[in-house]
Amino acid sequence: MSKKQGVDMPGTLERSPAKAQRTYAKTLRSAESEYGKGERASRTAYASLKHGFEKVGDHWEAKDHPGPSDSRSTKSTKEKREGKGETYGGVDVKGHTHKELYERAKKLDIEGRSKMDKQDLARAISKKQG
Repeated sequence: MSKKQGVDMPGTLERSPAKAQRTYAKTLRSAESEYGKGERASRTAYASLKHGFEKVGDHWEAKDHPGPSDSRSTKSTKEKREGKGETYGGVDVKGHTHKELYERAKKLDIEGRSKMDKQDLARAISKKQG
């Protein structure tokens, strides 16, 4: 992590567009002033980031259409804290078709992709991206 935008920036964000960095930093500062430093503020910053960006490889890229990317993002705050819904590691399941996720899996040389549904593809992509 390095200090950018006045906050410690995770490596994936260091390699991401300035707008992604600003989104994360602004939300993190706001969340820290409301909740204090820690996991809750970090979760809030990532939730904001994931609304407009998607993790691709080792960085974040702007989505074609901002909005929820996974089932957890549509849950209540309480349900999110309880771990209900799945995040798919930043992969935008809701914003991509099965074919688009399949093509990404193909580029990543993910085995068994032809038998996977959207959620399985997203999990495999997330795992491969680290």
